[in-house]
Formats: sequence, C-alpha cells, structure tokens
Amino acid sequence: MAMAYHKEDRIYGNVPDTSARSVESKVRSDENRKVAAAESGIKRYRLAAVILGLFCVLQAALIIFLVVSLFSEKDALKRTNFDVEAGFKNLTEERDDLKKKLNNLDVEAGFKNLTEERDDLKKKLNNLGQGGWEYFRGSFYYSSSVKKTWQESRDDCLQKGADLVIINSKEEQNFTIKFEKRLWIGLTDSETEGTWKWVDGTPLTKSYWVSGEPNDEYGEDCVEIRYFDSENNWNDVSCSIPLNWICEMKVRP
Repeated sequence: MAMAYHKEDRIYGNVPDTSARSVESKVRSDENRKVAAAESGIKRYRLAAVILGLFCVLQAALIIFLVVSLFSEKDALKRTNFDVEAGFKNLTEERDDLKKKLNNLDVEAGFKNLTEERDDLKKKLNNLGQGGWEYFRGSFYYSSSVKKTWQESRDDCLQKGADLVIINSKEEQNFTIKFEKRLWIGLTDSETEGTWKWVDGTPLTKSYWVSGEPNDEYGEDCVEIRYFDSENNWNDVSCSIPLNWICEMKVRP
C-alpha cells in the first residue's frame, strides 16, 4: 500500500503545474500592462512638458517682441517730438527773422517818408520865399493880387505846392475875412449838384453861408467869400467869373 502511494506521488510529481503557470502568466501580463501604462503616462507627461516648454518659448518670444516694439515706438515718439520741436524752433526763427525784416522795412519806409517830407517842406519854403504868404495855425496862406476863374485859381495854387483854402474852423473862417476881398475858396458841387465837397474830396460839414445861399441861381457850382463884415459870408457863384483867390499850404497835418 505504501509502495503504491509513493509510486503515485512520483507519477503526479512529474506532471506540470498548470495552475501555477497560469498565475505567473497573469502576473506577468499585469506587470506588462502596468509597464505599458507607465510608459504611456511618461510619454504623455513628456508631450505635455514639450508643449508647455514650447508655450513658454512662444510666450517669451511674444514678450520680447512686445518689449522691442515698445522701445521702438518710444524711440519713434522721441524722434517725432524732436522733429516737432525742431519744426517749432524753425518757425520761431522764421517769425523773428520776418519781424526783423519788417522792422527794417518800417525804418526804410519811415526814412523814405521823412525824405519826402523834407523835400516837400523845402519846396514849400522856396515858394514862401517868393513873398505874399502869411502863417496861421499850422498853414501858410496866400491871397492873390489878380483875378482868375475858380479852376485857374486852383491851378495857380497847385503850382505853388498848395491848394485853394479848406476852412475847418471858425477861427480859420474869421482869418480869411481879414483880406477884405471877394475870394475863391476850395469848395464846389461841380461833381454832384447840391453835394458840396472840398478840393481834397472831404464833404462839407460846417458851413458859413449867407442867408438864402446856396441857391444855384445861374448854375452856381463854386463858392466865394462875398462879404467882410459878417462871419456867414459864403456865396455860391458861377465858376467862370474872375475873382481873387486864397491858397493854403499846410505845414503840419
């Protein structure tokens, strides 16, 4: 009986243990899956790390680009400000130069005016040297000793560097009375009937007409001093009749 047992053990002892092998295979399979899963996870982590690294690189590049752009814009703005300041400086210099030129021009114009006034004064003084002139309140007056028409009388005054008298004040009106002559004065309405103007083109504002004058009775377009005993002594009369006249030469405006 014992012999049989031992024989049986030997028989079964030589038979392969399939259950153990199945367990071992299963263990190995699990380990392989774990290894594969671990390797897959490592690959994913590596991929994520690579992507993160690329993102960081791109972010750094973007930051560098923005910084470079900012400094470029800052430099461009500085250049623009410099150009504006330079342009403003140039405009200021041009303005100052123009002012200087204008000032010089004013000096030249003023000198020219003074020269012309000097020459005009010389001419007037030469005419005064011929005699017959009388000074009163900034003007010289000349009373003729002959008689001419109004236009001929004015032409004579102009040749002397003067013109027929323009009466601007009561004092000047009273001054003309002292000559005690019928005298042409520089007042006419020959351009427009009823519109009286002085020989310099200014309109009549203050008048000294004789009562009832002007009446334009016979086409009377020129004015004379008619009477010597009254301040109101103007009379309109025909410009063609011969009368004495009075010239005025202004020495000051």
